[in-house]
Amino acid sequence: MPAHGRKDGRTPDATTPASELPRHVEESVRSVAELHIEHYATATVLDRILERATAVVGHPVTLGATAGVALIWLVGKIIEPGLGLSLTDPPAWLDRAVGLASIYLVLLILATQRRADRLAQRRDQLTLELALVNEQKIAKVVELLEELRRDHPQIADRLDSEAEAMAESADPASVLVAIERRHGPAR
Repeated sequence: MPAHGRKDGRTPDATTPASELPRHVEESVRSVAELHIEHYATATVLDRILERATAVVGHPVTLGATAGVALIWLVGKIIEPGLGLSLTDPPAWLDRAVGLASIYLVLLILATQRRADRLAQRRDQLTLELALVNEQKIAKVVELLEELRRDHPQIADRLDSEAEAMAESADPASVLVAIERRHGPAR
């Protein structure tokens, strides 16, 4: 098969049209996109304002501007005596305003992170469900292959206990109990 499954042997990149992707890949990409679209469609006006504010505050330009202003102030305070200047310290209300702004920034980030965590939890749930479905499908394929091996006259019939075990779907609750016994309960 050509490189990365493409008929022309080229490697797919971000400019590869979706119509050139295999149907199952297109469906997977569409499903994830729909999950994100639904997540953003259910955002409240407040959620959108918080996300936009977090994007502005978290932008590298904001960090650079803040660091630049602080650096200019510090350099001014260091060189002021030599230049005969007397830069005043900021008034007390500015200290309080900066403290209050810090509290708001923490709350802004926490609120935005909480919403992002909900999307991450939904993706994790989707991944888990797909993994369980795939495990069941693989077990069925192994079961069918074993059945074919037993029924096909040209294939020697033999007992394969490992294949028989793989042909059975795992019980998620039993797997969780085994993981907790091995690693301890999740925190």
